[in-house]
Amino acid sequence: MSRPVARYRPSRRYYLLLTFALAGLGLSAGSALRFPAVWIAAAGFAVGVVAVLALVLQPTVEIYESHLRVGRRSIAWREIRRLDRTGWNAPLVLRLTLSGDHGPKNLVLIYPGDLDACSSLLRHLKRYSREALLDGVPYPKFWGEASTRPRQLPPARYPVLRPEDEEEVERMFQRLKSEGSIEERGSVSRRGAQRGPQNGAPTQGPVEQPGPEEK
Repeated sequence: MSRPVARYRPSRRYYLLLTFALAGLGLSAGSALRFPAVWIAAAGFAVGVVAVLALVLQPTVEIYESHLRVGRRSIAWREIRRLDRTGWNAPLVLRLTLSGDHGPKNLVLIYPGDLDACSSLLRHLKRYSREALLDGVPYPKFWGEASTRPRQLPPARYPVLRPEDEEEVERMFQRLKSEGSIEERGSVSRRGAQRGPQNGAPTQGPVEQPGPEEK
């Protein structure tokens, strides 16, 4: 099995919070035996212990080139169709929409890390989820990439003459133009087109046929 590109474990800060919550629960429970009103504080610490314990027990998240691994579960990148953030950045809470045989499936990914680790994990998830909508935006548009559609190239133009032949034709054209040959031919053609019966050679009229008496 290939090695992961990155591995994200729960931050040690949550273990410290768990220790603090357990200590507070023990002290408040001991005080509540003499002062019943302290049970309110004990209940608050108990809720904190459960919440932090749920974060600490979250599985390790591993990033591979071909898939995402959350604990023992492997998710191919092509299965991720949507990746949406929530208001939780540290700890990081994401909503993943996965493709399935019987329709899309939802998965809530929770990673208890510090702000830098959460930002790094989010960046890895967005970079590898190439088939997903990232916060409702298509992957190419989110990353500012060009469309994958092939560009239509202009039709190829093949030269008829060699470069030296083109230069020779250009020199001949300029020489004829400077001598007036091209303009003279054009004027002759125009005069020929405007020439009518009055300006040209006289045309013969109809020939009279002899009548029967003259024969």
